[in-house]
Amino acid sequence: MWLYDLLFSLDVKAILLFVVFFLLVADFLKNRNAENYPPGPLALPLVGHLFSVDLGRPHLTFTKLTKAYGNVFSIRFGSDKMVFVCGYKMVKEAIVTQAENFVDRPYSPMSERIYNGTSGETLSPSLPGEIWKKQRRFALSTLRSFGLGKSSMEQSICEECHHLLEEMEKEKGEAFNPARLFNNAVSNIICQLVMGRRFDYSDHNFQIMLKNLSEAIQLEGSMWGLLYEAFPGVMKHLPGPHNKMFSYYKYLEGFISQEIQRHKKDLDPNNPRDYIDTFILEMQNHQRESNLGFSEANLALCSLDLFLAGTETTSTTLLWALTFLIKYPDVQEKVQAEIDRVIGQTRQPTMADRPNMPYTDAVIHEIQRMGNIVPLNGLRMAAKDTTLGGYFIPKGTALMPMLTSVLFDKNEWETPDTFNPGHFLDADGKFVRREAFLPFSAGKRVCLGEGLARMELFLFFVSLFQKFTFSTLDGVELDTEGVIGTTHVPKPFKVYAKAR
Repeated sequence: MWLYDLLFSLDVKAILLFVVFFLLVADFLKNRNAENYPPGPLALPLVGHLFSVDLGRPHLTFTKLTKAYGNVFSIRFGSDKMVFVCGYKMVKEAIVTQAENFVDRPYSPMSERIYNGTSGETLSPSLPGEIWKKQRRFALSTLRSFGLGKSSMEQSICEECHHLLEEMEKEKGEAFNPARLFNNAVSNIICQLVMGRRFDYSDHNFQIMLKNLSEAIQLEGSMWGLLYEAFPGVMKHLPGPHNKMFSYYKYLEGFISQEIQRHKKDLDPNNPRDYIDTFILEMQNHQRESNLGFSEANLALCSLDLFLAGTETTSTTLLWALTFLIKYPDVQEKVQAEIDRVIGQTRQPTMADRPNMPYTDAVIHEIQRMGNIVPLNGLRMAAKDTTLGGYFIPKGTALMPMLTSVLFDKNEWETPDTFNPGHFLDADGKFVRREAFLPFSAGKRVCLGEGLARMELFLFFVSLFQKFTFSTLDGVELDTEGVIGTTHVPKPFKVYAKAR
């Protein structure tokens, strides 16, 4: 028996060794790189570089890799290969000069589940397809018809500014967290375009919707989102916060679906009120053309895309505005001095004031640069074999043009790691545009709502600092490191809003 046990033990060990050897060889053969493929650190079998990335601040890990491997390098999560492109010149080469080649998105298991397998038919940037292009064009033309980029939209934002300031006045000088108010104010702008109405700041259901939106976005860009993308077959069966993310998105989709049903009940074909009405009419006009993406399911998902793009980034930028101007009170004083000189303290600001306020405009741009709201970017995919930075990029390769590396490029900014509005001012104090200022990305995948976001930021920002002087709790220094998810948000903080 002892001899049998010994032989059995040897057989089990031999089998295990063979299995391990087979997996290692299979992993090597599957993931070996093409000739002249971008370099990168040595990857572990099966998991790749998953454990060598600081999942709390992944953009810093990738920034450090540029020092060793240059502005074009490769990494691997599980079996998913990814080429990173860094620095203004190289990012511009990828997303502007070679825009047509890198316009599509690679497959995303997470987006596939969020969008119920129909991502290619929505506005979502997560999957490629001609339908995405058609839906983007439809959304842009529809939103423009309802005021996007027009004076009517400016008036809507000014009215929302009034509501926001009233809510802050209700705090009566007590400390409060501004995040909820900013989310509500900014979201109301996109609500008017998509749903034709705004929500009161005390609306309970709307507050739950905004809370789910923020938490879903943070989870999507967290370690759990990364693990799900790398190992979807395993993660979908495991417990964890990633399951909450999908629940949040399901709730958001349900919230919008209720709005769609409300619109269908009182739709006037001759007088569409908003994006949802216009989409419903397109559904009726294209009932037999399923390849255009005009279906009720896609309407809910497209509307969700607009909320994702139109709420979180702008409200987060306003939070960074408070963070930096409280941290640098001299900057806050200079902004208020310019506001008083150009507008005064009683007249409501307008977009016509912006050319006369170069310092304020420079401060807003520097807040966007330092706030670094979207540290990475949306993944792209090579539509054909190409070269980039002298390296071979095979067709189908996932490509990440990292925005952090552009906004903090030492070759483009005089003091990249310092909050300095002077980056956007010339010697005479006039505003200067900088090519390396790409918080909205660039090329064919540039943010759909860039124009709206710029208008919102200027009008909300000036209204806030025209009316109030902001400070924080005594002895508290606001953290400028922030928390990384899909977006880069400040840690929760409270402020005092003292009426001027």
